[in-house]
Amino acid sequence: MNYRRIIPDICTSMNLVFGMCSIISTFSGDLIWGSLFILFALVADGLDGRTARFFGVASELGKEMDSLCDLGSFGVAPAVLAWAFCLHNYGFAGMLVAIFFAICGMWRLARFNVNASVVHGYFMGLAIPAGGNIVAMTTLLFTTLGVNPMTFGIAYPIIMAVVAYLMASHVHYPDFKGKGGDPLYLLPKILAVVMFVGILWLGKDALLPALAVAVFSTYAVFGIINSLCILVKRG
Repeated sequence: MNYRRIIPDICTSMNLVFGMCSIISTFSGDLIWGSLFILFALVADGLDGRTARFFGVASELGKEMDSLCDLGSFGVAPAVLAWAFCLHNYGFAGMLVAIFFAICGMWRLARFNVNASVVHGYFMGLAIPAGGNIVAMTTLLFTTLGVNPMTFGIAYPIIMAVVAYLMASHVHYPDFKGKGGDPLYLLPKILAVVMFVGILWLGKDALLPALAVAVFSTYAVFGIINSLCILVKRG
């Protein structure tokens, strides 16, 4: 038995285990743990690839397992969480947004696998772990602070639909690995810092959830603005 191969597979499996725990917690009415388990899935997702490369056992099977687990933990689980948290209040439209989020996550993963040998230095579209954790950490922050998202009208489903679209979009996001990526311009950096600090200030009564929201949300917005700067520069 190749024990070196078991360790990455365990990490990959824990990704899905945490995703299932999130769904079960959400069904049980515990939205805080429903959110936290998605964050734990992110940790497991980060460990599987690193351990596979460390032990020299990376494989196509492992990559396929990783994608399937990601869809469950960062596509389906956040959609179910968002439905239980807020989207059910919007009826059929809320259901469509939840389904749209899961479908865009599936599309993002499939395209990533197909383009893995073509796209280098950046991510095409928002990575599904980031998209799923925007939903999860926002839910955690609002629940901790006692904020009712319904007070913002239709902002919640619109923003969630935008996050879903970003995953399937062609917006370029930095992967912070080596060279070959797009230039990172000063304007999006400044705006990202302002947004980051602003989120921390607004969520100062729940600093750790606010920090998580700031990290993922700032990254999502940074990619949009930096991609626009690239288009303007090329134009």
